[in-house]
Amino acid sequence: MRIGELARATGTTPRALRHYEQAGLITSVRTANGYRAYEPRTAVRVRNIRHLLEAGLTLDDVQAFLPCLDGDVTATPVPEKGLRIARDRLAVLDARIAAQTAVRERLAAALREAGETV
Repeated sequence: MRIGELARATGTTPRALRHYEQAGLITSVRTANGYRAYEPRTAVRVRNIRHLLEAGLTLDDVQAFLPCLDGDVTATPVPEKGLRIARDRLAVLDARIAAQTAVRERLAAALREAGETV
C-alpha cells in the first residue's frame, strides 16, 4: 500500500504518516522506485494512533501504547505506563479547565458589576 492509499484509507495525510513513521510508530519499506510501501495492516495501527491523538495524547505518549496499536485499542489491556500517561494528561486537562472556569467566573462577575446580564 502506498502512502497516498494509506492516507485515504485512514482519513489522514501523507505528511502525518511520515511524521508517525519518523516517531517510530509505523514502518514502511522502500520500493525499487523509492516510494514508501506499507503493509495493509498498518491502516489499523494508524487509526488507533489517530484515536489516541484525538483523545488528547501526544505522539510521544502514544509510544507507551505500542503493544495495543495493532488490534482493537479499546479492548486490549493497556500497559501500566500508558494508563499513567493518560491519567497525567487528564489531570492536566482538569487543571486547565478549572483555571479557565475561574477566569470565566471573574469575567462574568465583572460584567454583572457593570450592569450586564450574564
